[in-house]
Amino acid sequence: MDLDQLDLNPRILAAVRKAKVVSVRQLLHFSGPDLQRATGLSGADIRLLLRTAAVHLRGTSTFTALHLYQQKDRFPTQHLRLSLGCPVLDRLLGGGLPLQGITELAGRSSAGKTQLALQLCLAVQFPLRYGGLEAGAVYVCTEDAFPSRRLQQLIGQQQRLRADVPAHVVGKIEFGDHIFVEHAADVDSLLQCVTKKVPVLLARGLVRLLVIDSVAAPFRCEFPAPDAAPRARLLRALGAALRRLSCTFQSPVLCINQVTEAVDEQDMAGTAGPGDTRVLPALGGTWADQLLVRLMADRHRPDEGPPAGRTLRVLFAPHLPPGACGYDILAEGVRGTSGSPGPAAPPVGSASTRP
Repeated sequence: MDLDQLDLNPRILAAVRKAKVVSVRQLLHFSGPDLQRATGLSGADIRLLLRTAAVHLRGTSTFTALHLYQQKDRFPTQHLRLSLGCPVLDRLLGGGLPLQGITELAGRSSAGKTQLALQLCLAVQFPLRYGGLEAGAVYVCTEDAFPSRRLQQLIGQQQRLRADVPAHVVGKIEFGDHIFVEHAADVDSLLQCVTKKVPVLLARGLVRLLVIDSVAAPFRCEFPAPDAAPRARLLRALGAALRRLSCTFQSPVLCINQVTEAVDEQDMAGTAGPGDTRVLPALGGTWADQLLVRLMADRHRPDEGPPAGRTLRVLFAPHLPPGACGYDILAEGVRGTSGSPGPAAPPVGSASTRP
């Protein structure tokens, strides 16, 4: 963009050209003091020069953050989501998982966290028009063996789950050939996988989804309570590496997390019932600070009374209100229930905002 387009005194423009600055954009790469030394202009001239250049590049309109967010044509990747393969669940999450940032799925054992992660490993392989990213997934196991039998069952039932996708499209996808499985039993192995192995697959375009199942297991085994400081340092390093991968390659990161049950303070005084416990995601505030989205999957046990079934809740996300949705685990995969509850308060003890 040529300097002649700026409405400035020719004396100022001549001094700028003499300093070998040839465009408006190049002009804004310099600080005020640097420009003053290079051009010999006064401080008032430099302030006028930079203000005029900024206004020229910005234009005459003033935009709010909401207006910029709503401009899908100018910022398409900001609005792109990875579908969960179920319209009910997608509505809860505003279309699916964001492509930039870490999404955590926490919950009790047998709540269906791994089931949903496997479903995402298949959903990511669909074409863009059907909510996928046309690439594979990396699945990092830190606890149990990879559930290959269940994966094969889900692959065989994809046409039943994804009735919105034509059969010939589903038939062309070799789902099992595009899921890369890695086992990491300790923190060092997990960091090595995230920083060395996964970037190679992402850079080659072979995968667009990273799943860690679960992120808490290696840290809980290696770092007891007295070792909080070393654990926090490694959690921050892991979070930074995952965010960097996600933002660089526009690829969602899903971290499955365990939960802890803490007795309510009133219960310590003997005023609360035996069932008054708080279910909280593991790893504390250090890990929570690394997340973009935190989801909680909950399975209500028979001894807890109604409501029965499973519930997926949004605990915090910058683009979503707190909300909830019921879901079932069927042979073909995870389906949200049409009679799901709408936005509601989180479970007892769970925060609806970032810690």
